Amino acid sequence: MSAAVKYLRSLLLLELLAGLALTLKHFFRPSITIQFPEEQTPMSNRFRGLHALRRYPNGEERCIACKLCEAVCPALAITIESEERDDGTRRTSRYDIDLSKCIYCGYCEEACPVDSIVMTREIQYHAEERSELLYDKAKLLAQGDALEEQIAADRALDAPYR
Repeated sequence: MSAAVKYLRSLLLLELLAGLALTLKHFFRPSITIQFPEEQTPMSNRFRGLHALRRYPNGEERCIACKLCEAVCPALAITIESEERDDGTRRTSRYDIDLSKCIYCGYCEEACPVDSIVMTREIQYHAEERSELLYDKAKLLAQGDALEEQIAADRALDAPYR
């Protein structure tokens, strides 16, 4: 390109005009941004969010205190203590998950032989103090009771993969 052509292009600001034309072209297109609280992105039924403990339909908790989820957890976020009941079965007396340590890998869910610990699609939770991220058995069972319908539906969709 000759020096005269370069000078003429810079004098007429053609690069600036080309940039403004591109901006105007995209300015009138519909936005692709999702307005988060009002709109939700599509979520897979295999999404790994907040943990929950499930119960059987008769109301009895599913966890048999096998401690496989505690053993498989790479972050050591799960603590389980068990006790033997009057009928000879073993149940958990303490089931704690430290969500500040958890890496949401899903190993606990996969290791559970009775499908007791599950990871829900719940993503909207927060804590202002670290102690609020320590979920005990009561919180986990309450979470499972509140979301049981959604969990069961996700399990039904996921059945061919199990």
